[in-house]
Amino acid sequence: MCDAYTPAGEPIPTNKRFNAAKVFGHPDVVAEEPWYGIEQEYTLLQKDINWPLGWPVGGYPGPQGPYYCGVGADKALGRDIVNSHYKACLYAGINISGINGEVMPGQWEFQVGPCVGIASGDQLWMARYILERITEIAGVVLSFDPKPIKGDWNGAGAHANYSTKSMRNDGGIDVIKKAIEKLGKRHGEHIAAYGEGNERRLTGRHETADINTFSWGVANRGASIRVGRDTEKEGKGYFEDRRPASNMDPYVVTSMIAETTILWKP
Repeated sequence: MCDAYTPAGEPIPTNKRFNAAKVFGHPDVVAEEPWYGIEQEYTLLQKDINWPLGWPVGGYPGPQGPYYCGVGADKALGRDIVNSHYKACLYAGINISGINGEVMPGQWEFQVGPCVGIASGDQLWMARYILERITEIAGVVLSFDPKPIKGDWNGAGAHANYSTKSMRNDGGIDVIKKAIEKLGKRHGEHIAAYGEGNERRLTGRHETADINTFSWGVANRGASIRVGRDTEKEGKGYFEDRRPASNMDPYVVTSMIAETTILWKP
């Protein structure tokens, strides 16, 4: 894996690693040891017709409900690809920590983490590359579009789970609340950097918060930021930023979360 520069030595526009490395190299950020776990959702599509794998051509499967973490040939569509990707990531040394079938049939998720700092972006990009190679072998198209099918079907996101050393230590819940407050103040800036087409996904329906409204809650899938029950109970832990779209750049998202919660002084 490498990052790219112009002949003059400037990072090319798509090299988002350059600025992320600056944030993660800042002494205040290094001292906080930011951990990330990214939940990467994606959709498998039939080649040539751009329609989800296992869906009838020109038609729809039964409504959502039985597919999430589902089993069976009529519910888990494309598991061979998913399992092959999991094994390939383990073999490659990627810190992949899970896979699951998603709410929409033909949609899946894998999780990468916990990773410290810049490693989160590095590992997620490599895991995406490996997935693209495996779908290629299978003759299936991989989509990171945040809302591949219009209507009453879930979109695809890349939830970012995040904690700092202060959040993981005793009394961390207060640090978490302050961090969430800061994220709320920069909601617009974060949304602008959290992926293209996200307005089609963040509608306030299908387990999302409305794109224009910032909210947080305990165990609430309809909030911008979700705090887990365990974190609330133990008074320390991590939180989940549910806003990033599946096509987000992990360098941008992870470094922005660190910048806002650790470095930014409102």
